[in-house]
Amino acid sequence: MEKLLRKGIREAVRSLYGADAGDDLLQIQKTRREFEGDFTLVVFPLSKISHHSPEQTANEIGEYLTQRIDAISGFNVIKGFLNLTISPSEWTTRLDGMHAVSNYGFFEPGPGAETVVIEYSSPNTNKPLHLGHIRNNLLGYSLSRICAAAGNNVIRTNIVNDRGIHICKSMLAWQQYGNGRTPDSEGMKGDHFVGDYYVLFEKKLREQIEPLVAAGSTPEEARENAPLMQEARSLLLKWEAGDPETVNLWQMMNSWVYKGFDVTYRALGVEFDKIYYESDTYKVGKEIVLHSLEEGHLIRREDGSVWIDLTADKLDQKLLLRSDGTAVYMTQDLGTAVIRYNDYHFDRHIYVVGNEQNYHFQVLALTLLRMGYEWAKGLHHFSYGMVELPEGKMKSREGTVVDADDLVTEMIATATAMSQELGKLGGYSDIEKNNICRQIGLGALKYFILKVDPKKNMTFNPKESIDFNGNTGPFIQYTYARIRSVLKKAEDTGVTFSSRKDDNVIPNQKEISVIKLLNDFPGLVREAAAELSPALIANYCYELAREFNQFYHDYSILGEEDGNLRSFRLRLSELTGRVLGKALFLLGIEAPERM
Repeated sequence: MEKLLRKGIREAVRSLYGADAGDDLLQIQKTRREFEGDFTLVVFPLSKISHHSPEQTANEIGEYLTQRIDAISGFNVIKGFLNLTISPSEWTTRLDGMHAVSNYGFFEPGPGAETVVIEYSSPNTNKPLHLGHIRNNLLGYSLSRICAAAGNNVIRTNIVNDRGIHICKSMLAWQQYGNGRTPDSEGMKGDHFVGDYYVLFEKKLREQIEPLVAAGSTPEEARENAPLMQEARSLLLKWEAGDPETVNLWQMMNSWVYKGFDVTYRALGVEFDKIYYESDTYKVGKEIVLHSLEEGHLIRREDGSVWIDLTADKLDQKLLLRSDGTAVYMTQDLGTAVIRYNDYHFDRHIYVVGNEQNYHFQVLALTLLRMGYEWAKGLHHFSYGMVELPEGKMKSREGTVVDADDLVTEMIATATAMSQELGKLGGYSDIEKNNICRQIGLGALKYFILKVDPKKNMTFNPKESIDFNGNTGPFIQYTYARIRSVLKKAEDTGVTFSSRKDDNVIPNQKEISVIKLLNDFPGLVREAAAELSPALIANYCYELAREFNQFYHDYSILGEEDGNLRSFRLRLSELTGRVLGKALFLLGIEAPERM
């Protein structure tokens, strides 16, 4: 529709004023709700061409368009704004055109399509996934689907933080306090089992810190000099040196964690095309750092540590290798980036990581550019806000986190209880009930998280997320299921509808409101990909579901006696269901056929 308007306005400007209007002068937007019209042209920039007042220019262009374009049925002018009204018959034509496109709203990668690598999840193998990881995984997976739907070639990746001092802490705690226990012997998921030893390490470390502080050390000095911390550092050195006993312990405990992660990923419905491990990438990172040092891009201090000086970029100096030769996070991220570029030759690489790492990714991109990797200009940090609970922040070291597995279980249980209370599970088998409640519970969780602007911190309240009314996942899922029910009844009763345009069907305002939203969908997919914002898709879902329900409440579909009008409304319903299903798919949310 906007293409039609742009073409018409260009022709109007050329005919009326003998000049060409570039895209920068054609500012077209949807008309605000309080004014009459469908699309608004901001006329002020065109006044420079017309040499008339904005009001006169708007009236002249409006008259030209209504006389020559059948799709435009009227206009009004408010100061320098030209509000154009699209004829109802044009919206019928638009609906038929959209309905005929099988993959409406999604774009296939064409020649020159970008290759986009998206990294998300990034768990540590010393603890299970928690609520913060859930936001990360849901954002990353949704972004991957949105970017693919916008016509990009997308690769989903994960980097597992499987090495470093934090991993050695859980290893050391199990060595000293585990007494040979295993996840199987304790009947626990492996990631939970190992996570308990990470918490135990911190507990035992605090017990060692207290007397050191009492003896006069600062808390920081006491933490660094405590025997347990010294042993953990020693274990890290043994691991990097390839000590067989240490490596075997590391492999065993990580294998426990990976099995646990896989269960959680399946429950959340997220997946990856390739998983990288920092135990591999840090080696490449060290090679890159040492090579760059030889080329004079880096500096080695007297203690043997290697740094990069970014003060010219208004940052500071950044450590890349410790004095004992061990790698830091930046080292392994350098290696991971280079390996990924060699694997995929990406145009863009999106890191889905919380906003507490903003500085880290600034340094990463600048360091790679300083080392001569021009493709680092395509690195992008998708920085999102933290998730908190009504009672405040979570702390992994103290074990005060909301476990991802527990939250998924709680959401499904809450969905089950609410569905039973509302009487929505009658006539279903136990298998059907369990599947529907799983879909509702996870849909509520995902939608509640994804509808929030990712840049903002958010407070997650499970009870608020599950509601069959309002801006929630279950409300949208229920709307989809309602549409599928209508279409099934039509099929069962032999009512058919075609994609053929019926000239005598003039849609009412509620129907037009739904069609206008359906018309927005392809552009919204591309906007969400450009803005990297699943929230745009989520809130569109709610708006479309709300508008359809208002239409459904006021007008009969299958009970409509006029056959042409009934077919029109069935096409409108079918396309609405199809678009809702696609939009939910972009959010990683399942659309139940029945609820």
